[in-house]
Amino acid sequence: MQNTFELLHVGFNCPNPEEAWKLTELLGMMFNLSTRQGNKSDFAGSYFESMKAPFLGTNGHIAMGTADLEAAVAELKEKGFSFNQDTAAYSEDGKLKNIYLAGEFGGFAIHIMQRK
Repeated sequence: MQNTFELLHVGFNCPNPEEAWKLTELLGMMFNLSTRQGNKSDFAGSYFESMKAPFLGTNGHIAMGTADLEAAVAELKEKGFSFNQDTAAYSEDGKLKNIYLAGEFGGFAIHIMQRK
């Protein structure tokens, strides 16, 4: 059975916290989205994440959500994709919460997340 994926947000790599907030405010104003600051990144609505320092992906990352992350990882592995195990994050009960695919796609890393 194939998993259903949905776009959660696009993350932009910014050179510093000031540029991240500037981009966040611009996107918020442009699309009438609320803005919020975080520790590592800022958000405009739930759609745009501005990283306060460059992270994975030349340009940033694309976050995709799925209802069954474990099954999605297995499906993507069957299709020949691999994962950056150093990025795997787990919940307190030991379930995988999110992980990045290995490599870049169009200059972006891809982040797969468990939908809540």
